[in-house]
Amino acid sequence: MFLTRVLIPILIIILLTPFQIFGEEHKNININSEAAILVDANSGEVLYSQSAEKSMYPASITKIVTAIIAIEQGNLGDTVTVSENARNVIGTRVYLEPGEQVKMEKLVKGLLLNSGNDAGVAIAEHMDGSVEDFSDRMNRFVKEEIGVTNSNFENPHGLYDPKHVTTASDMAKITQYAMQNETFREIVGTKQMEWDGEGWDTTLYNHHRLVRQRDDVTGVKNGFVSQSGFTLVSSASQEHLDLIVVTLNSTTADAAYQDTNELLDYGFENFKTFTVEATSQNYQIGNREYIFEDDFVFTADRNLVWTHEVNQQGQLIIKNDQGMTIDAYDLQEVLPASTNNNTPEAIDHTKTELNQFSSWGIVSSTIVIIAGLLIVKIVRKRRKNRMFY
Repeated sequence: MFLTRVLIPILIIILLTPFQIFGEEHKNININSEAAILVDANSGEVLYSQSAEKSMYPASITKIVTAIIAIEQGNLGDTVTVSENARNVIGTRVYLEPGEQVKMEKLVKGLLLNSGNDAGVAIAEHMDGSVEDFSDRMNRFVKEEIGVTNSNFENPHGLYDPKHVTTASDMAKITQYAMQNETFREIVGTKQMEWDGEGWDTTLYNHHRLVRQRDDVTGVKNGFVSQSGFTLVSSASQEHLDLIVVTLNSTTADAAYQDTNELLDYGFENFKTFTVEATSQNYQIGNREYIFEDDFVFTADRNLVWTHEVNQQGQLIIKNDQGMTIDAYDLQEVLPASTNNNTPEAIDHTKTELNQFSSWGIVSSTIVIIAGLLIVKIVRKRRKNRMFY
């Protein structure tokens, strides 16, 4: 009776306690930007979050969306004829001239490296005939291809529009998606390039300072309009971890870069991406059969000592050296051959997570036994922060 009325409720409360910062015991972080997020680019784990779901104005980090659409849905070999409308757009430009013919690939580079608003309009008009129609494409793309739902884009460059909004969380997901594209990744990591145009011959330097200042920073884009403040999206990679940082509405560019440096350092100092490699082995559990086809990636304290096993529910369970479950993944179940014309078929299951890295202290053997019984049910509810699709 005591176990039922006292210990079980206490255990459930502990397990379901939310954490704003993944691994927050390491240090307190002081962020000046109004909104910020730090994520592992591989596992999608949110390692730090501050007002990450708040609707904000993105400014020129919008161009991340424009560029990945041009790369994936356009033809980089196309020759684009610049319109008067593109020539006359305000803000940062690469000084295109009306009637000038430029390769799409060059426009994408001018868009990302020099934040050319004119390049953004030229891309939009070439692909869809107008900024309005291209904006519709942008909104479809981020929802259907990436899965974000809290962003709305009204133009390809990020100039202020009251309806042109995003969140730090959405921009992290968009960047995570874009950085999987080799062409995009190569462009945003470029430090400088020669620009030979009809109206402008110069050397373009990547506007993202940290690309030139930190060897581990691999991209991606900065932005500013008065209504948005300074916005910054950054990616960085070290041997044990790949990170993405988004900061929105910083009061100065220096503050945005300071916040980004602090979040990157925090991530690299405290976390690591771990991989459980897929296997050709099938797991027979009772009358059910499971397969483990794709590597399972998770993020944790970089000093974590862990093991893994497959439980009776067909889940890959990750445990720390104290035997506590810290993450879980539903394996694919194979249907009996008789249900599908003798052809095995896998049923997709979503990843599940118990995002719990707090110190448990000394736990009595009785509570450990109870925890084991409850983990399977509770773990399915705990993967709300995972962003990787």
